Amino acid sequence: MRVALCPRAKFLSDDCPIHGEAHAHSGVTLITIRDVPPGDYAAQAFHDENSNGRVDRALFGVPREGVGFSRDARIVLSPPKWGDAVFTHTTAPKNIRFSLRYFLGRSGP
Repeated sequence: MRVALCPRAKFLSDDCPIHGEAHAHSGVTLITIRDVPPGDYAAQAFHDENSNGRVDRALFGVPREGVGFSRDARIVLSPPKWGDAVFTHTTAPKNIRFSLRYFLGRSGP
């Protein structure tokens, strides 16, 4: 599993500067990202089932692996908008919960 915290200018890109990773397992997977500067972010996550470091896509760009966004932003014919996924982080610890969506089914744990 990989979760990236993206400022607006990097949202939906592969090079968000703040990220964390953990091995995926059934149920809840916890990823801790430390020392996040205060600001507005959108989290984007994917289940890297084949460990190649990127989201694999099928025809028309449909993700082959599970993907999800903060605030459980919906994916309807295209990725969510910044405003649907944005949250404000302060210096206090913050928990973000959201689900991954598998459009073509899962192949791994």
